[in-house]
Amino acid sequence: MSGVQTLKVEPSEDGSRVDRWFKRRFPHVPATMVQKLCRKGQIRVDGGRVKGDSRVSEGQEVRVPPLPEPGEKPARPTLSAEDTAFVKSLVIYEDDELIAFNKPAGLAVQGGSKTQRHLDGLLDAFGTGLDRPRLVHRLDKDTSGVLIVGKGPKATAKLAKAFQSHRTKKTYWAIALGVPKPKQGEVKGFMKKAGGAGGDAERETMIAASHGDPGASHALTRYTVVAEAGQKASWVALRPVTGRTHQLRVHLAAMGHAILGDRKYTCDRPAPEDLDRRLCLHARRLEIPRDKGAPLVLTADLPKPTQKIFDTLGFFANEIDEARVEDELA
Repeated sequence: MSGVQTLKVEPSEDGSRVDRWFKRRFPHVPATMVQKLCRKGQIRVDGGRVKGDSRVSEGQEVRVPPLPEPGEKPARPTLSAEDTAFVKSLVIYEDDELIAFNKPAGLAVQGGSKTQRHLDGLLDAFGTGLDRPRLVHRLDKDTSGVLIVGKGPKATAKLAKAFQSHRTKKTYWAIALGVPKPKQGEVKGFMKKAGGAGGDAERETMIAASHGDPGASHALTRYTVVAEAGQKASWVALRPVTGRTHQLRVHLAAMGHAILGDRKYTCDRPAPEDLDRRLCLHARRLEIPRDKGAPLVLTADLPKPTQKIFDTLGFFANEIDEARVEDELA
């Protein structure tokens, strides 16, 4: 057992919960032990009692009671040079608070029961411990586009709060089967999870629900048709006002205009020219509020396979007025 320690909260740890602060500093200590030490008053901040969900501030002193020594743990596997180069090639923007990636379709954001390679696991390429970036939000495995991670606990917490309070603005591009009518509007209603193995979001299915149903959440999506390929398909821009699992896919399918390549949420319309081999959903734009100055606007180019499908249907990104599209989604 180590003796009593007094540790200062670092600037990057400002705003962290006490239990998560302990998890980062002493990863071998079980969460149940941290909660017990808080209840007994053995963990204190600036001399006062705290709970596990209490927040710490930069410069505060944390009393750390005697803790068990860490046992032998297997070494964390290091990333290969290929994986490091790959994840760094995805970076489209970086500053003191965040890193933005253009995530390719097919790369999961987090691991699951059958997912060994994922973006979260590749973040070791940017640092370890407190310097390791942290996920702020996520995209479905087969959705491409803008995804950000926070640098340090404080930045991550601030960015996560912006998402949770709906102060970020997200724009997705999709190819829908047929042409939605009206060509500009919104879809709203309640949805809930219908199941999924082990909480794996990639295997979950969302279904329509009624207000008051257990687990039901309200979902709202704004959309506008950008271009049409006859009546076979359309290029649709989408703004998820809420952030439910598979929300955009569920809403377009419910309209009878499922996203091209979606195997889970379908409709009766056929895919044009046998182009349904990949999900055509791309997180094109992300607007994030900043403490000072204008919001940060991040955009991600279409991946080459999706670009080929857009080209085949006669949809050309350089020929549209994106500012007008954004106004229509506002």
